Amino acid sequence: MALIQSNQVGANTDEMALVRAAKQGDVSAFEELVRRYDRNVFRIANHITHNAEDAEDVVQEAFLKAYQNLNRFQEQSKFYTWLVRIAVNEALMKLRRRRSDKTVSMDQDIETEEDTIPREIADWAPNPEQQFKQEELKQLLQKTIQGLPPSFRAVFVLRDVEGLSTEETAEALDLSIPAVKSRLLRARLQLRERLNKYFKNPQKDGNNR
Repeated sequence: MALIQSNQVGANTDEMALVRAAKQGDVSAFEELVRRYDRNVFRIANHITHNAEDAEDVVQEAFLKAYQNLNRFQEQSKFYTWLVRIAVNEALMKLRRRRSDKTVSMDQDIETEEDTIPREIADWAPNPEQQFKQEELKQLLQKTIQGLPPSFRAVFVLRDVEGLSTEETAEALDLSIPAVKSRLLRARLQLRERLNKYFKNPQKDGNNR
């Protein structure tokens, strides 16, 4: 445990050193931050928008805004957490624009904005015999999560998919810790209810035979 904590502190220190160098005009330092986090930011953006083009736009805008406002970063949190907040805001703006443009239609069974879902929920490597069932489950999870309101989905993605802590999720979304816990609980309950409908029906059918 001590080794893990030591490595984490070292990584945070290295990140802050890059940030401070970038603040002094070292473009290569900022480019290193981009290389370090661009795939993570894309994945988060794609989880929220479920659109690769939109996700790419979010990545570009997030890093551009981070660079332009680097001097406003107070170094009281991780740079990555600050960057995620910018990226999530950009991704949610994409969803709002879609809603106002009415260019996207999604099947939804709850009141929410047009929504999107991550194309990757887990890193599965199925064998041929399992591939069909796992792909079916993956699509079910995607469709289920896309039914969550964007505010719930953002919390669920950062906390349960990306593995951020409750504190980091709260900071990234500019929410209180109780608000994160409340939204996460409601998201999990909604997901469980919807998945239970899918998994229980075949079992009931089997019991009735």
